[in-house]
Amino acid sequence: MNYEAISDALKKRVHGSYEKNVYFSVLIPLIIIEGKPHILFEVRSYGLESQPGEICFPGGKMEPGEKPSQTCLRETKEELNLNDHQIKIIGSLPPLTTPFHYTIFPYCGVIQHIEYSDIRYSKDEVDSIFTVPLTKLLSIIPDKYDLNYRMELDPSFPYHLIPNGKSYDWKSGEYQIIFYHYENKIIWGLTAKMLMFFLDSIRHIF
Repeated sequence: MNYEAISDALKKRVHGSYEKNVYFSVLIPLIIIEGKPHILFEVRSYGLESQPGEICFPGGKMEPGEKPSQTCLRETKEELNLNDHQIKIIGSLPPLTTPFHYTIFPYCGVIQHIEYSDIRYSKDEVDSIFTVPLTKLLSIIPDKYDLNYRMELDPSFPYHLIPNGKSYDWKSGEYQIIFYHYENKIIWGLTAKMLMFFLDSIRHIF
């Protein structure tokens, strides 16, 4: 038995999953404005098919052979028209897997060597950008709502193959939806969930 071959095969699937997940990577971008740290957000173009007009972080779908950090940098450069010198990754957050077969690899990074007012984002993907002072975000108490979900089985499901058949005790789940309110902006969903984890991780520093 070639155990090394088994080990190598498993290493290649380190970012794999038991389901047919789609993988994404995003950047939580810090930028200094007037000497104070801000977080930069994008408003997605209204011409996009997926989530038009929603607030998000720079990022996108991983391409075959890419590492999550490479996707994060590539997408941020494309969306904000930045170069390698202007983005520096300084940390990562745990992968976020949703019940909808999305796995997101979030990173925190710094936008540097460029003024916020000089960023010329891609209007094909981004409708607008804005920033929020980090201290302001830390002071906001987000709204939290719980979404309950349960198994909905196909009518042809073979109940006779499982213990207790149609009386089987299927597990249900709970999914929390987060909302941050800032001026006339609503930051919610997965973006808000990653933002909350990030803010809770650094809160003790401020």
